[in-house]
Amino acid sequence: MCLLAGCLARILDPPTHTHTLTFFFFLFLAIARYFSFFFCLAVDFANCGRGQLKFESGSTSDFRIDASGVVYAARDLELTGPASLTVQVNDIATKRQWTTQVKTQEVPPAKSQDLTEIMFPSRNADSQLKRMKRDWVIPPINVAENSRGPFPQELVRIRSDHDKNRSLRYSVTGPGADQPPTGIFIIDPISGELSVNKPLDREHIPNFHLRAHAVDLNGNQVENPIDIIINVIDMNDNRPEFTHQIWNGSVPEGSKPGTFVMTVTSVDKDDPKTFNGMLRYKILSQNPESPSSNMFTINNKTGGIITVAAGLDREKVSQYTLIIQATDMEGNPMYGLSNTATAVIKVTDINDNPPEFTAETFFGSVPENRVNVIVANLTVTDKDQPNTLAWNAVYKITGGDPTGSFSVPTDPTTNEGLVTVVKPIDYETSRTYVLTVEARNEVPLARGIHSPRQSTATVSIQVIDVNESPYFQPDPKLIKLEEGMLPESTLTTFTAQDPDRFMQQSIRYSKLADPANWLRIDPNTGRITTVAVLDRESPFVKNSLYNATFMASDNGEPPATGTGTLQIYLLDINDNAPKVFPQEAEICEKPEPNAVNITAVDGDLNPNAGPFAFELAHRPTDVRRNWTITRISGDYAQLRLKIGYLESGIYDLPIIITDSGNLPMSNTSYLRIKVCQCDPHGDCTDQQHIMAAGLGTGAIISILLCIIILLILVLMFVVWMKRRDKERQAKQLLIDPEDDVRDNILKYDEEGGGEEDQDYDLSQLQQPDTLEHDTIKPVGIRRMDERPLHPEPQYPMRSAAPHPGDIGDFINEGLKAADNDPTAPPYDSLLVFDYEGSGSTAGSLSSLNSSSSGGDQDYDYLNDWGPRFRKLADMYGGSDD
Repeated sequence: MCLLAGCLARILDPPTHTHTLTFFFFLFLAIARYFSFFFCLAVDFANCGRGQLKFESGSTSDFRIDASGVVYAARDLELTGPASLTVQVNDIATKRQWTTQVKTQEVPPAKSQDLTEIMFPSRNADSQLKRMKRDWVIPPINVAENSRGPFPQELVRIRSDHDKNRSLRYSVTGPGADQPPTGIFIIDPISGELSVNKPLDREHIPNFHLRAHAVDLNGNQVENPIDIIINVIDMNDNRPEFTHQIWNGSVPEGSKPGTFVMTVTSVDKDDPKTFNGMLRYKILSQNPESPSSNMFTINNKTGGIITVAAGLDREKVSQYTLIIQATDMEGNPMYGLSNTATAVIKVTDINDNPPEFTAETFFGSVPENRVNVIVANLTVTDKDQPNTLAWNAVYKITGGDPTGSFSVPTDPTTNEGLVTVVKPIDYETSRTYVLTVEARNEVPLARGIHSPRQSTATVSIQVIDVNESPYFQPDPKLIKLEEGMLPESTLTTFTAQDPDRFMQQSIRYSKLADPANWLRIDPNTGRITTVAVLDRESPFVKNSLYNATFMASDNGEPPATGTGTLQIYLLDINDNAPKVFPQEAEICEKPEPNAVNITAVDGDLNPNAGPFAFELAHRPTDVRRNWTITRISGDYAQLRLKIGYLESGIYDLPIIITDSGNLPMSNTSYLRIKVCQCDPHGDCTDQQHIMAAGLGTGAIISILLCIIILLILVLMFVVWMKRRDKERQAKQLLIDPEDDVRDNILKYDEEGGGEEDQDYDLSQLQQPDTLEHDTIKPVGIRRMDERPLHPEPQYPMRSAAPHPGDIGDFINEGLKAADNDPTAPPYDSLLVFDYEGSGSTAGSLSSLNSSSSGGDQDYDYLNDWGPRFRKLADMYGGSDD
């Protein structure tokens, strides 16, 4: 609070004498220990003249006094007893001096019985409620915001004069009590003490309007409610806030002093009617300070920025940055609260200047092993006209990149230099790159103009370590081992290296590919052991090499993996016995001219293979008696018969073969020999035995199936051909009876001498189902003038056909025509047509039933039929020859 003391005495002494007038002011400070506060005391010297006064405080460390005579606490005070403060006043005009002394004393917080009492307006209890007089209006209660307590803190006591003769209960209603926000104010229902329960915030709620009530124990109202106004006293607890943190403005270059640039504004949530909300503006700094450090000034009340100096040149300084400060308490630097904002002022205009970097050093970062990544953007300013050859920038790295890992292309839109990684970089090799980059225009600078220092900048690039995959070294790793190693044998340790030397990571190993499932790897140490016997002769081994792939995984974020190949070169040991080759052979029954050359196959390599020793087994005894074996070379031997003759057949000869390994291995291998009859050239002629000896059961069965299928196909083809001939013959027989078939040439697909060359079975024209076997015409009965050429063929008995009538009619008609034809042949012969079914009614066509013989018929006309009938003309026509 502020206490105002007046001057009670008038000093009439001349200026050379100093008189002291002492005022005792007891400042009641009801605050708790360690509470930060300040107080003010206004000292006024009445009738002391109207000149300009200067106030001075004797204790500058604890108290200050301003030009208006208000005394302030300079810091947090903890008064342990009375304190004295001397204030001296000087009249600058008259040189007169006055002094006064202010004494302070700390008093304890007010007791509850010392609280101010608010009495309900007295009224007659029996009368009706009366209007409250104006004199009874309760003055507002002032409560400082942000009080630190202790809470609850008593404010005032509400009391009714009716509590003398009966018990009453007090309550308050309204916002802050029983309405939101509730719980701020509470009242003791018995004593009527009104207290605040928590700190208040004036910026949130500046005042509260409560109503106090008094009721008896039955809840009956004994007093009219009274209004209580609680005002929250403002404290300087809010800093000024600029409406924008960065203010942008511009001013033409060459502007005269006093040119308006821009206005910055800020607001303070504190009470603007007090010093707490009175703001003042100030420029703290200007960057750059060229050509003067005070190129601009600001109106301390309005925030308007104007120029105060000449020399604005865009070619030298294109932009100014001002730090603006706003301070409340009318800008008092000691106890006012401040805030800052940035004002960026651009100087506009022109031409012919080299590009200049906006900063001397640029910073960027890039993960290792990444390419085509923009690390940093280099910005330049060029005072020339934008988007021209004199404005477009070209960047060049002049130092710090010996390996050519970076390039700086130009962004055609922004004219920025884009520092780009073009080659992978390794964090473990270099953590930081410091590049020197130079910026030039696409065209040379004008004569006499040199590139300034701002055309070169430094780019500091930090390489970020990333989790790289472990790698095996060497990869592939080759080891040489003898085959046959037993399970649980240690082969080698196959470990991977983590390129991330600066990361504390562990590596675990696992098996990725093991074709034969021979190996096991320890997940922690990488030690490789066997789980099965290593066999060089395994199909998984190629050229004595066995390949297995392992994987290494680290525990980084995210985890990375790498693979490595272990190549095991298996050295051969003598673990395979030799076998005879070939396993089958053939030889003639006699020793000459054949012999069998044999060799041996061994899964091992030299010197564990050949040369081989060949020997016939002692059992059975006839082996050595019948056969002999002779060594031809280290790998070959010759087998031949020992006796003069051996019966044809298949023999299994046991042959003992021994290799040349250290600790040789022997094996009894059987050679299947097929002994056969041979031609003079020494080749077997017994094909069945050859087939039996050379072909397996499956092959023989396959051949037989093929033969059966082939026979079925042939049979089906024959049946089809027969059917086709039968249909053709049926078409030839079913000719119109009126046609004279003897006057037509019939082609029978034969090149014989004529009808006399054919043997006919007359029984085929009879009904087979009506004939008895013993009545069938004997084979070979023919005319006397026929030339028997071959025995009569035996025709099979054919089944009866259901409709033979057509053939019978055809034959009868032909017989009648032959009887009436004088040119018919002189002998009777039957033309055998294909059998068309049984039941024919045709009789014998013998000339015995004919009405004429025709023995004297002339056959000379056959000469006119062509070369094919001249033979008939020679046989039956002409002279007796």
